[in-house]
Amino acid sequence: MSRDPYDVLGVSRSATDDEVKKAYRALARRYHPDANPDDPEAAERFKEVQTAYETLRDPERRRRYDMFGTTGDPAGAGGFGGGAGAFGLNDLFDAFFGGDVFGGRGRGRASAAEAMRGPDAEIVLELALAEVVSGAHRTIEPRMPVECETCGGRGAAPGTQPVPCPRCGGAGEVRQVRRSLLGQLVTASPCPDCDAIGEVFPTPCSACAGEGRVAGTRRLDLDVPAGVDDGQRLRLAGRGPAGVRGAPAGDLYVTVRVAAHPDFERHGDDLHRRLTISFAQAALGARIEIETFDGEREVEIAAGTQPGTQIRLRGLGVPSLHTGRRGDLVCDVGVEVPTDLTAEEAELLARFAAARGERVDPPREGLFSRIRSAFQA
Repeated sequence: MSRDPYDVLGVSRSATDDEVKKAYRALARRYHPDANPDDPEAAERFKEVQTAYETLRDPERRRRYDMFGTTGDPAGAGGFGGGAGAFGLNDLFDAFFGGDVFGGRGRGRASAAEAMRGPDAEIVLELALAEVVSGAHRTIEPRMPVECETCGGRGAAPGTQPVPCPRCGGAGEVRQVRRSLLGQLVTASPCPDCDAIGEVFPTPCSACAGEGRVAGTRRLDLDVPAGVDDGQRLRLAGRGPAGVRGAPAGDLYVTVRVAAHPDFERHGDDLHRRLTISFAQAALGARIEIETFDGEREVEIAAGTQPGTQIRLRGLGVPSLHTGRRGDLVCDVGVEVPTDLTAEEAELLARFAAARGERVDPPREGLFSRIRSAFQA
């Protein structure tokens, strides 16, 4: 799709799944072809809204879009087609009525599991520029709610058994019958007494007070891809805070911060560094060894090199997150002007200037007075 899905739905990039769904429902009602039979633009807008929703409702597709600006799907993906991510009749019905068109079982249980899902969390990971170039493997131990070991996350005291919820009879959902323009409809909602799990625990776990989770730390091995940039976020799906009573864990977002380097600056996939050479090296040319993230490399200074010249060393920059292809190392040349000349050096420069017919200030009295004749020749 050509437009940003967040802009299409009118939500922020930090919008929750519920906020995305709410925005979609409102726009789907507004632009549905049945409500706008004589407006072809409404039909196109409806398709655009569908595609945007398909991108943001799927965690993996949303992650790819947030990181790369694209979902990586082939053109035309989304819409009403088949497949794992296809937009179906139940999605459209849910947008208008908030329920299952067939009154099927299980949606209330799934919705409750989502509601009991652990919250998302975010940590900051500090990286050196060298780790950005090569990629990094880190072990992190963020503090967060973790599964209770005493009850295994169930929330029930060890040795006790759950019993069916008396309100929903173990179904995890309560049903209601209502009338609409389409006739009599049966809708289901999560059971509030058992949080849609269909079971209640007469004796809750004392270690977690029946929640199935406690405060702790989670040890995670993190592979940071080469080329990641300062401020980018990595999403670790399902590795965030534990959910309530065995519900899925939330996601952990890792925000990357890259420490400044004393010699190198990143510009896109290129690295820049200052290379200061002497006046003689600039005029006559030279070969200079410099340190790079790939070890020492030789830089060839051409005779007559001017200040501000850029010398590129191909393939010694930062790998692209998209292609893996590395950028260049760009040496920004600066020429150092000597300030502490000896009498001999000053005399040589004076003779050089005289040979080229260049006007220069005469040396100061004292140390350089004996070379004044060079300026009078």
